[in-house]
Amino acid sequence: MDVMNKKILLVEDDPNFGAVLKDYLLINDFDVTLAKNGMEGFEKFKKETFNLCILDVMMPYKDGYTLAKEIREKNKEIPIIFLTAKSMKEDVLRGYKVGADDYLNKPFDSEVLLLKIRAILQRKATEVKTDNTRFEFEIGKFHLNSKLRSLTFPGQEPIKLSPKENELLKMLALHENDLMPRELALTKIWRDDNYFTSRSMDVYIAKLRKYLKADENVEIINIHGEGFRLVDKSKVEE
Repeated sequence: MDVMNKKILLVEDDPNFGAVLKDYLLINDFDVTLAKNGMEGFEKFKKETFNLCILDVMMPYKDGYTLAKEIREKNKEIPIIFLTAKSMKEDVLRGYKVGADDYLNKPFDSEVLLLKIRAILQRKATEVKTDNTRFEFEIGKFHLNSKLRSLTFPGQEPIKLSPKENELLKMLALHENDLMPRELALTKIWRDDNYFTSRSMDVYIAKLRKYLKADENVEIINIHGEGFRLVDKSKVEE
């Protein structure tokens, strides 16, 4: 995907690290606005249009979580990446709950951040198109009509999906042959991420696997500790 002129809001209170990261993103063809704390970051966000936000979690005046909530109130779709020195699971989950698309623990490889930015922007572009204009998906030999919640396979009676089965399969289809993060599905579909909703999602994944068994080229793979991947082997081999 062409990243030329893609605008990034970088909010980082460490002036040296912020300057180095800004320069790195600039030489990789991004247009970067740097803010030194959460209050300044929100003011800049209100004045300009950005394609993605990179927020440090621990900042004076206003932390990254609070800033992300305020950003989400104004724009529900803009991708947000958190940068943090904290690696506690609770902090990561809190980040996803306020709408983070990804999380990086400091110190991190700047090339990894670059790959994540490009992947998120590509995925968001795809999601906007498919969410707004497309409700039909080809999954191997299956046809999913998410508007009718109908999953059909040649020679078989159509399966009427439950609302959550339908949303989960559509999200998997949007991420076909790519990772669908567990936290993303839980926060978008279940609106929460805890032990019980996580177990609930596992039950729905098991149901979808049973429906999809008719096509040996289609499989939902569990990526341990990360999420799930809907694989269409016929497309991977092409």
